[in-house]
Amino acid sequence: MASPRIGLALGGGGARGLAHIPVLEALDEMGVKPVAVAGASIGSIMGGAYCSGLSGAEIREVATSTFRKRSDALARVWKLRPARFVDWFAGGGFAQFNALRVLEVFVGSKLPREFADLKIPLTVVAADFYDCKEVAIRSGDLHQAIAASIAIPVVFKPVAFENRVMVDGGVVNPLPFDLLPNDLDVVIAVDVVGAPVPRKGRTIPSAADSVFGATQILMHTITSQKLKTSPPDILIRPDLDSFRVLNFLKAEEILRACEPVKEELRSKLEPLLAGIG
Repeated sequence: MASPRIGLALGGGGARGLAHIPVLEALDEMGVKPVAVAGASIGSIMGGAYCSGLSGAEIREVATSTFRKRSDALARVWKLRPARFVDWFAGGGFAQFNALRVLEVFVGSKLPREFADLKIPLTVVAADFYDCKEVAIRSGDLHQAIAASIAIPVVFKPVAFENRVMVDGGVVNPLPFDLLPNDLDVVIAVDVVGAPVPRKGRTIPSAADSVFGATQILMHTITSQKLKTSPPDILIRPDLDSFRVLNFLKAEEILRACEPVKEELRSKLEPLLAGIG
């Protein structure tokens, strides 16, 4: 009998996307291998690493070792600063990071260069800035595609790729389970958007919190509408509201907080697999 065809969608949410790792570990422990993966923003990085052949445990080690020492992580960020002071204010605003350079510095060596080198088919979602539409990328330069998908407005410069100007895929499709193949037995979607929460001692959000919080609201709205029409078979939503989009230095804390999703996924997936068998 053929193995069940499992599809996996990994959503966007910045540092909260580290919660995808326990999901990948749970699949590994169950001996379940997806036949297709779709990712938006941080989900495209996790999806790229997993589809390249890394296990969930190996991805955990990359994440924790990268962010374990604050000084080492900040030293990498310092390397990404604009070379000239004037570039900090280029174009009349504060400088943004180059998404491709950030990807290369932090995880580039762990990812193959081309989609063709992946062991599992991957769909990476980005947003065409000027055409105002979703772009699903499944071939070509994997690093460029992921850079486009993670290009969070304000934090990163938009990415010029394939004759388009692209930004973070989360603004058009934060949980891209609808981009997986139609002939799957089970679709698993992992939503890590979270919700805005007030900072201690402050009711009115700061400018940065307003921008990121508004983006969360947008992403929630998009996903809610999609769930009304064609929900995935399994929806996982880790409780990570207390972590913010750029809290990567809290990697180990995030991973501890979302450990319960392993058992949640097992309890939801095992009955479905038994029914298919």
